Amino acid sequence: MNKRDEFLRSQKILRIATMDKNKTPHIVPVWYIYRSKKIYIGTNSRTKKAKNLKKNDRVAFCVDTGINAPNIFGVMGKGKANLIFEKNKVNKLATAILLRYFKNIKNKSAKELLDDTDCVIEIIPEKFSKWSY
Repeated sequence: MNKRDEFLRSQKILRIATMDKNKTPHIVPVWYIYRSKKIYIGTNSRTKKAKNLKKNDRVAFCVDTGINAPNIFGVMGKGKANLIFEKNKVNKLATAILLRYFKNIKNKSAKELLDDTDCVIEIIPEKFSKWSY
């Protein structure tokens, strides 16, 4: 596995940028999972990012760490996003995402988040860039 993929698998926060109807960027930090060269983000169809993606499937994203050299590293990219609504697939992916942040899904907050997740954003990256200092 290359350094980029290892990094994306190990980090916990990704910033996703979507475009609203006025062509204004909307950027939010999200929890995610990186698998099979794709990024998955659980969400609810009522969120601004999901509404934006229904109209424009183009996204940009960034994951970075460190504030002092030589420990600064980041990966950013752009690509196409799909909204997944199939209930079983959403539940499986959302559970996998939440297990990166909670010890188990029985946690009250994890249960609430899982219950509120009705779709998953699937990002298919088309271009990556990385940096380190």
